Amino acid sequence: MSSRVRVLRKQNRLSLEALAAQVGVTKSYLSKVERGLSDPSISTALKLAHALKVDVGRLFAEDVEPELITVVRAGERTPMADGTGPGAPHYEGIATGLSGKRMVPFMMYPPLELGDSPFKSHAGEEFFFVHAGTVELEFPERTVRLAPGDSVYFNSALPHRCRSTGPEPAAILVVIHDDPAGPSERVPSLP
Repeated sequence: MSSRVRVLRKQNRLSLEALAAQVGVTKSYLSKVERGLSDPSISTALKLAHALKVDVGRLFAEDVEPELITVVRAGERTPMADGTGPGAPHYEGIATGLSGKRMVPFMMYPPLELGDSPFKSHAGEEFFFVHAGTVELEFPERTVRLAPGDSVYFNSALPHRCRSTGPEPAAILVVIHDDPAGPSERVPSLP
């Protein structure tokens, strides 16, 4: 239970002091619980679960919760926003079953031609890592060319769009952080 309480506390962005105050225990006692030096009473465990917004059973489960560690194999990505026709953009979600995450990771396969594709922008920050192929990431005032292994990190409020530039569609790992100030229920529009 100890490491699980610490992980859930951090996931909820609570300090040791704040969680202790919510539960009605001392900071030193809660620290001992997190380090496995003390076992909480049922009453304290119920208060912990309530403050951490989880079922009390999660505090005592033997296995690490799937919500705390999620592995997505290459063939298990979730198709999303598939384009039609050759060279059309498509996206594959990563860790889509994980709730409460602060980052939105996905694979993007940008189109070969932008055509009338509008620039997109949204709140947050964005990270691109080119896994395969070559791309152009276009901003209104600048175009960045990227090759395999290259990456770029930018403020998502900047209007942007992306296209594959090689003979094969590129594969890009994209990670969006939607709300730097805290968790968000919104999923931003795809680039």
